[in-house]
Amino acid sequence: MATETQSVELVGEDVVGNVARAALFAALTGAFAYVSFPNPVSPVPVSLQVLGVFLAGIFLGPVWGGVSLSFYLAAGAAGAPIFAGGSAGLAPLAGYTAGYLWSYPIAAALVGAVVHGADGLAEPETVGTVRLVAAMTAGTVVIYALGTVGFSIVQNVGVIEAFAVSAVAFVPFEAVKMAAAVGIVRSDAAAAA
Repeated sequence: MATETQSVELVGEDVVGNVARAALFAALTGAFAYVSFPNPVSPVPVSLQVLGVFLAGIFLGPVWGGVSLSFYLAAGAAGAPIFAGGSAGLAPLAGYTAGYLWSYPIAAALVGAVVHGADGLAEPETVGTVRLVAAMTAGTVVIYALGTVGFSIVQNVGVIEAFAVSAVAFVPFEAVKMAAAVGIVRSDAAAAA
């Protein structure tokens, strides 16, 4: 008696690849969180996490960029020490930096949407520098807006004061992160050539 077997693909290879890339960028963002130092004019530390947000949106697009940073938040909430300074758990998601953290999936999705547009995923190397910077600026606006609101609520300070110490104080650092992201995209293009 002969038996036939058939294989059934439960999850497509594209989905598996996208999940793996999203997990990789979540881990990269977590590694960037360890590069953290005090901001002289704000209680909020400066870290490279936002560079991870930018890169996830640029390289993964709006959907998987947002998913990647959602993985990041879930892993940190579950106890992985991947928030700024190696913190973890639910406390950072409710503390004075919570607004920043919650903004990351939205910002990554927005960066991805601006970079890739509505025509599907573009090769990041082919995207113009102005568009890359515009995308990261839009993502930064989201991060600053939610970061300011979260800081204002948790620290019980006015929005103007919160904006000064949780947004304005970070502008020079974000400019450096944007330049680094453009450099990474352009170096990827040079390596591919």
